[in-house]
Amino acid sequence: MREMDCIIVGGGIAGLQAAIQLGRYSAHQVLVVDAGEGRSTLCRTYHNILGYPDGVSGKELRAIGRMQAEQTGVLFEKDRIVEAMRVHEDKIRLKGSSGTLYQAKTVLLATGLSDRIPDIPGLKSTLGRTVYVCPDCDGYEIQGKQTILLGAGEAGANMAMTLIERTNDLLYINHEQTAISADLHRQMKQAGVRYLEAAVQEVQQMEDGHITGVLTEDGQIFESERGFIAFGGNRVHYELAEQLGAVIADNKHVEANPRSMQAAPHVWIAGDLGIHAEQATVAMGEGAIAAIWIHKALQKMAKG
Repeated sequence: MREMDCIIVGGGIAGLQAAIQLGRYSAHQVLVVDAGEGRSTLCRTYHNILGYPDGVSGKELRAIGRMQAEQTGVLFEKDRIVEAMRVHEDKIRLKGSSGTLYQAKTVLLATGLSDRIPDIPGLKSTLGRTVYVCPDCDGYEIQGKQTILLGAGEAGANMAMTLIERTNDLLYINHEQTAISADLHRQMKQAGVRYLEAAVQEVQQMEDGHITGVLTEDGQIFESERGFIAFGGNRVHYELAEQLGAVIADNKHVEANPRSMQAAPHVWIAGDLGIHAEQATVAMGEGAIAAIWIHKALQKMAKG
């Protein structure tokens, strides 16, 4: 069994920023357990992060972040944590899908969420390049551009009402052809959103993930310079937090003290797992805050 002062579950943006902060105290044994998945593995280009005016990929950020953390002595393990339990008043035990057991005085959960992304040919290779998920992060990228929103039902309709503020050339294709209220239909029409119910056969693109259009199953091609997706039904990975006694909100995100990001005794959270705007920059801030308070808690434990 591996015993550590802190185990960080999740090696995305939040987990890595926490690892860097904790590692720099040089007083704690820190292990990051990561399955190698998550939103940041899909994003081709973040455009709204300080210091990267031309954008940076999630893959590059993760590689740089891991290098920075490892330079301070933080350890990494590829595994998926599937179970969490308390074994003593001051010890938490985690079980990986590999069968490995891990034990720590403190745990930071940065398990995030998974977007529901249909298996449409060409879609994933454009994500984060010219097709986006978050209007707060990337609404700027569609400013005044011909844009297609691929979505499902009211999740897509609500996104369309947000995006129409950015461009007057917006087509919402309801890929799953699920129901939308009459009121939302009216709002979209009044705002100038064009609407189509049709299954998408392919997202067409030039090299390097630049969308050029969408091919529907009935053979129609709709040209586009940019894209967005909003299918709803994203899965929040809250289960470990629940097992350790955290409060789970109705939307399955985890509640935490906004000052310290503590969610339960000896348990902190950071990133998209929490209740906040789902942005990489927010995840970084929360990772750093959680790490500071984990350091304080470990100091207190050391003093008895």
